[in-house]
Amino acid sequence: MKKTALLFFAATIAASAQMWQLPLMPWPASLQPASGMLTIDEHFSITATGAADERVSSAISRLYNRLSAQTGMTMLIPGEPPAHAVLTIECRAAGKPVQANGEDESYRLVVDPGGARLAAPNALGVIHGLETFLQLVTPGPDCWFVPALTIDDSPRFPWRGLMIDASRHFIPLSVIWRELDAMAAVKMNVLHWHLSDDQGFRVESRRYPRLHELGSNGQYYTQDQIRATIAYARNRGIRIVPEFDMPGHATSWFVGYPELAANPGPYQIGDDWGVHDACMDPTRDTTYEFLDNFIGEMTQLFPDAYFHIGGDEVNGKAWAQSEAIQAWMREHNIADKHALQAYFNGRVQAIVTKHGKRMEGWDEILDPNLPKDIVIQSWRGQKSLAAAAEQGYQGILSSGYYLDLMFPASKHYAVDPMEGETANLTPEQRKLILGGEAAEWTEYASPEIIDQRIWPRNAAIAERLWSPQNVRDVGNMYFRLEPVSQWLGFTGITHRTVYQPMLDRLAAGQDTRPLRVLADVVEPVKEYAREELMHNTQQTPLVRLIDTCRPESDVARQFGTLVHGTITKNMWRYDVRYWLTLWRDNDTYLSPMLQRSFLLHDAIPVSQNLSAIARVGLDALDAIESGTARGEEWRAQQMQIIADANKPGAAGVLISIAEPVQQLVQAVK
Repeated sequence: MKKTALLFFAATIAASAQMWQLPLMPWPASLQPASGMLTIDEHFSITATGAADERVSSAISRLYNRLSAQTGMTMLIPGEPPAHAVLTIECRAAGKPVQANGEDESYRLVVDPGGARLAAPNALGVIHGLETFLQLVTPGPDCWFVPALTIDDSPRFPWRGLMIDASRHFIPLSVIWRELDAMAAVKMNVLHWHLSDDQGFRVESRRYPRLHELGSNGQYYTQDQIRATIAYARNRGIRIVPEFDMPGHATSWFVGYPELAANPGPYQIGDDWGVHDACMDPTRDTTYEFLDNFIGEMTQLFPDAYFHIGGDEVNGKAWAQSEAIQAWMREHNIADKHALQAYFNGRVQAIVTKHGKRMEGWDEILDPNLPKDIVIQSWRGQKSLAAAAEQGYQGILSSGYYLDLMFPASKHYAVDPMEGETANLTPEQRKLILGGEAAEWTEYASPEIIDQRIWPRNAAIAERLWSPQNVRDVGNMYFRLEPVSQWLGFTGITHRTVYQPMLDRLAAGQDTRPLRVLADVVEPVKEYAREELMHNTQQTPLVRLIDTCRPESDVARQFGTLVHGTITKNMWRYDVRYWLTLWRDNDTYLSPMLQRSFLLHDAIPVSQNLSAIARVGLDALDAIESGTARGEEWRAQQMQIIADANKPGAAGVLISIAEPVQQLVQAVK
């Protein structure tokens, strides 16, 4: 794969059409090729002019370090500004003291054999332009180089975020920081930090210390750590928006402060997943006094203009069970749980505004009586996003970008904030769509595997939110995603390196090659099917095959390309036969390992089913090569074998070569 990508890349200097082969993601708004290349060697140097901004000097230092990692050359930061720098940077103005949504993030990068020039209105554009420059550095026949070109770039949407849930599984600070580095590499600019839920309250509160002391199992971020993370993110052009879920998803609040709850306690931290009934009491003034003090403390800690209150999945059962709440609702003419939550949201919004912030929440907070300065985050689709815009509310899209649902990059890439119902909005309403956020809920993501669950698929979402809307060729996206995935490793994320150690743990000292053959072509079940197949809690170790295999099988996708060529162009039949034979025979070698390890017992039928599907594929390939007709009865039998073999069992995985093998069967006469 590396040789192929390099051969394609060497041809990119010649013509504009071939520039699409450059390993850039997100793809720039405008790219014009030129002749020649800029050599990168150990004498590489940078000089910066213009406005003083500590983020520029920080970005330059990171570039030297990353360039050293990418090339293997020692890149030393000059003690004094070089007389003849290879890369010159012009930062025209200092950025705002607190990074704001909608700041100019554009940049211009010009590269020719004599040097490179990066110009931007402020530090944000400089940060983005330097990431583009790093993506362009590649090995040639004799040296490292950057192709000559001109890039004029700016984002399509001002809000390009990633939500990380630190409540279900606590995510250590070191992991959060490396996610920030990877986000910056693909020009994402918002970390939505989900900090409280039923399973844990993750921030130190000095005003109400029992929140973190009793609601976190000792796993929380101190306020000093929060401040350090905010500074770390700012240096990378990323805002941090905190989320504290209310009035539902709030069990962890009630462990230390049961008086907040609609029903008397005692309460304990949630251990399992799903929607919990526990909910805040919206009828007592003491609830809002508490929230006023708490929100006041947190808004001082988090400088961003937005404050997320959650607001999703309130089932109302706790309110229905409380006679006092039901009596209050009758007295105040509150018709149902939706009206009661709207009342709660209105009072919380006033508190958030009092403390100088704009309230943000999930779809369920939408109510025409709320002020127009709130922001709706849609997890239910473009329909609710459009409904918010039609009522004058700003919104961001997360539906279609839930990484924890294990969909392939292509499925996320196909979702656009400006399609479906939002495509029918007026020009003024369309301006209210701020962008989108990927989401990584952590019911099934531990600190060990979270990188693999987010990357590289999140890079495809980053491109959808940055690049022009017409940049959407899926084949080209995947062609660029592979080298970009490799390059992202230099930011420190472990999405590629964690795979083999997890296989080693499952193999327990045995040869992992047969296990890897299986793991390479299975994927976790999609959406929320895992919850129906196995009972997991916060204490369940995420170390089995379903946790080890990747959300999207590159091997299966590439095999699908080979099968398509075999069917349509009579190509690659030898390669198709090689893979099918490998999968047919693999169970013979893998079965002893599966029998010996309790961690792999549920994979025994998966291995057998992979062999069964491969046998069907080989039978179909024989028929195609010989021109033998098999008839509809044979085809129906083979399709049933594949369907039965690919039913997710106790292992909770799907055999991802099933679809291309079905295509082989359909191609038989």
